[in-house]
Amino acid sequence: MKHNVFNKIDEQLYSHTLENGLNIFYIPKENFSKSFAMIATNFGSADQIFKTDDNTIYETPAGIAHFLEHKMFEDKDGNALQKFSKTGASPNAFTSRNITAYYFSCTDNFYDNLDILTKFISTPYFTQENVKKECGIIEQEISMLNDDPFWNAYTNIYSAMYHNHPIRISIAGSSQSISQITPEILYKCHNAFYSPKNLCLTVCGNANFEKIIEIARKNTPKNSQNIAQRIYGKRNNYVNKKEIFTQMNVQQPFFFIGIKDEPLKNEKNLLRKLIGDICCEIIAGKSSNLFNNLYEKGLISSRFNISYTIHPEAACVLINGDSKNPKKVLENIINEIKLIYNNGVPKEDFERIKNMYYGMLIRSFEQPDDLCRMQCEASFNNECFADIIEHFNKLDMEDIMKRIKIFSDENRISLSVVNPKKGV
Repeated sequence: MKHNVFNKIDEQLYSHTLENGLNIFYIPKENFSKSFAMIATNFGSADQIFKTDDNTIYETPAGIAHFLEHKMFEDKDGNALQKFSKTGASPNAFTSRNITAYYFSCTDNFYDNLDILTKFISTPYFTQENVKKECGIIEQEISMLNDDPFWNAYTNIYSAMYHNHPIRISIAGSSQSISQITPEILYKCHNAFYSPKNLCLTVCGNANFEKIIEIARKNTPKNSQNIAQRIYGKRNNYVNKKEIFTQMNVQQPFFFIGIKDEPLKNEKNLLRKLIGDICCEIIAGKSSNLFNNLYEKGLISSRFNISYTIHPEAACVLINGDSKNPKKVLENIINEIKLIYNNGVPKEDFERIKNMYYGMLIRSFEQPDDLCRMQCEASFNNECFADIIEHFNKLDMEDIMKRIKIFSDENRISLSVVNPKKGV
């Protein structure tokens, strides 16, 4: 057991690795009325193609990770969600392109809830009947997503930016792809990626760490399967398509702009994410000149957002919002990036944005769900959530300008627009 104290941010982290490879973390928050626990697997929708120890390559149906997330709550002796409801917990789960996570929050019966969480994650139960039933449920979810302008623009921007990377495909898959999912495929994916050494358990709140370890040890397998080797295809520096347009029932156009960054090489995820986030604030954050100019001209609304995200062998800036003229917004963003690249960033603006970001970062440490997710994702890259503070203290303008130079290449930029249907 290890105990780290981070005096600069007044945080602590207890950590322990079980004999089976499961990494367990505890972030004490004695003044919190609720406790929060998350167990995540380093397996997301991008991990669609993989190779096992016997060199067999599996190309699984799109949406398999999300489908597996739904089915993991099923057990031979009942549904885990029903068990959580009896103990008063609030459970949920999500699948991203990077990870799949299961979590709960509660004020009472924490150890009973942790027992449920750590047990069902290791005891899959798939049958022809329950897989077929789930297929119908997820088909309805996919149908709802297909009617969502945000989701359409979001999915299309990835297919515009990337040529063959699995992140270009919708996280939920399609009705056609999920119809190919069988219990055998689900078990294969569980064996490949739900091994204890590919899992991370993080608890935030008021609990006993030794008790947490005891429950995790009891409910997870004694031995770990080897983690499958993921295959993402070849990388391309430039975007697949410059523009994608579609029509839906919207009042005015909704857009996504994607700026394709270089994949990480020998870098820390937290450092790259920090640099990307600061770049986003400089380019078009809510306090930037560009945001204010676009807003005053009526080209964007308060729904405008810019963010930086990292995926396996991929990274990008995503900008979204609604606008009467998305192409004009894109033109302004391209011009602003080139202006920053040519003229640099005034020191006072850089320091102001850094201080603002630092404040946002510290506030996020008071959100147990954000903190647990941050630690789980950091753990998968052999990092700790608090490492970002050290990166922050070393951040300089050279780091920022290196990324700005990449973002200034128009061959890395795509536009996805959902336009109103004619007559709407």
